[in-house]
Amino acid sequence: MENLHANDYDASQIQILEGLEAVRRRPGMYIGSTSLRGLHHLVYEIVDNAVDEALAGFCTTINVKLNEDGSCTVTDNGRGIPVGMHEKAGISAVEVVFTILHAGGKFGGGGYKVSGGLHGVGASVVNALSDWLEVEIFHQGKVYRQRYERGKTIYKLTVVGECEPEKTGTRVTFHPDSEIFEDTYFDFNTLATRLQEMAFLTAGLRIEMVDDREEKKDAVYHYEGGIREFVTYLNHSREALYDDVIYCSGEKNNVQVEVALQHNDAYNESIYSFVNNINTPEGGMHLTGFRNALTKTFNRYARENKLIKEKEKDLEGEDIREGLTAIISVKIEEPQFEGQTKQKLGNSEARSAVDGVVSEKLMYYLEQNPAVAKKICDKAIVAQRAREAARNARETARRKSALDSFGFAGKLSDCSDKDPAKCEIFIVEGDSAGGSAKNARDRHTQAILPLRGKILNVEKARLDRIYGNEEIKTMITAFGTGIHDDFDITKLRYDKIILMTDADVDGAHISTLLLTFIYRFMPELIKTGHVYLAQPPLFKIEKNKRVWYAYSDEELENIMQEIGRDSSNKVQRYKGLGEMDEDQLWETTMDPERRVLKKVLYDEEEAAAIDLTFNVLMGDNVEPRREFIEKNARYATVDTQA
Repeated sequence: MENLHANDYDASQIQILEGLEAVRRRPGMYIGSTSLRGLHHLVYEIVDNAVDEALAGFCTTINVKLNEDGSCTVTDNGRGIPVGMHEKAGISAVEVVFTILHAGGKFGGGGYKVSGGLHGVGASVVNALSDWLEVEIFHQGKVYRQRYERGKTIYKLTVVGECEPEKTGTRVTFHPDSEIFEDTYFDFNTLATRLQEMAFLTAGLRIEMVDDREEKKDAVYHYEGGIREFVTYLNHSREALYDDVIYCSGEKNNVQVEVALQHNDAYNESIYSFVNNINTPEGGMHLTGFRNALTKTFNRYARENKLIKEKEKDLEGEDIREGLTAIISVKIEEPQFEGQTKQKLGNSEARSAVDGVVSEKLMYYLEQNPAVAKKICDKAIVAQRAREAARNARETARRKSALDSFGFAGKLSDCSDKDPAKCEIFIVEGDSAGGSAKNARDRHTQAILPLRGKILNVEKARLDRIYGNEEIKTMITAFGTGIHDDFDITKLRYDKIILMTDADVDGAHISTLLLTFIYRFMPELIKTGHVYLAQPPLFKIEKNKRVWYAYSDEELENIMQEIGRDSSNKVQRYKGLGEMDEDQLWETTMDPERRVLKKVLYDEEEAAAIDLTFNVLMGDNVEPRREFIEKNARYATVDTQA
């Protein structure tokens, strides 16, 4: 290895990346990743620019089209990017926007009061990461066009046709670069989820989506009620506690505040916060302001109206938020984001603005609607009692030793290694599979926890019932982290939590129940990548004393073609883990060198859609579940094996 000395480091080693080369060299810095998430981010960036025109009052319709050649076209009827020459740059303003980082109408000068996206770098980043991009501007009866390839200008902004004098707007068509992205195929449903969210957050804006590829699809999102309709949509699979969606809006400290909320008969809270239409999954000052306002306003109302007796405790925030669905949307000129992932709002003025607006408007609503106010307070009082009962159960559990509580020691077969980074726990259904797994495992690093039957569906249960369920208490104790407000990921006892269930309908249901529990009470385990699904084989193929395992029908077909079909084949279809002996279970499902695991991933940008799916699938309301099954039945794998 060549030795370098301090004096070898000179000016010749300092690189200057021309134009947009920095974006192509380090795309992850600008769009997060080069995976499908980053790919779809390109569309959002161009749409965000159009939404900014809508927020400024100049755009009413945005059309997103997925073209047959793999490109995407975004058209809006806003003012159109200015076509004049940029005096300082010596090129058109259009070319400045698409070829120079940190250029645009969002850095002062009155172009936009508020804006989303990548703070003014969106258009140039999309250009840099596309193998080609064309932009068209409709302005004063003329159509202007310019083309770029991998960020480089191919020709100057040119008039290529005429249009109606009153027509204005921008059309951007781009083809993502396969040299940059792992996959360049846009997913219709992923884009549709985000575009619908954008439409909810911008009342009156119409967003149209068309897929011109193999399966022709289209969708239109248009909500005059804005975030009020967002709450109604999120609650459609739940039973609302009252008919109204409570709406609070106003402006304080130069912060525009919009809040919509409605309680339902469920037990989980679903609160989503946004800044300039950007999702803030880690919350921040606006969420803090909302929670403060909600807690103090309901306690004040309940005290003044004798719904809480003089000697009784105040309601806590989590009592009032039980079964609450809410959207908090603020518009702010200079948003400041905190946290490692920049998903948390840090502006202190947002806290006082939301607190002030919600306190005032919510109190007025409660005074005008005493029947609704009483329903909410009654639900919160019942939640308070359940929380006290759950707390007592929790304290009782803590007083017992971790391994003796709830008969825990008899259920868990723990591993001997005490380093969590090296350890994993298999959650297995039934004693039969549990017995095979205990014998098959590596006792140093693999723990086995067998469950008896299906666990409680936590989507339909309060905290006191959850703490009263033996199977759930056992898992809580085994994982070590606690749940809800007690959750502490530093106490996690295993790096991998592996759900190992049978490859049938019952097994899938048990996995879903387990995922619902983890998602609702320990979501950080999923967000930080600790939860996995084991993939046991579906088939065992034997021929001439040799054995193959197939994990899908497709893999079975490939093996059969390779070894030939004849009477000497014996093909066994596994119905459950209990059918395997310990050697087979180790070899196919538990051996780290050979097994297949699926990591459970969480996409913050689809938080509302994830929440809604869990509620549809696991909630009390049957009709939305029936609609979901009818809509998605064609994606199901039907087992036709005897």
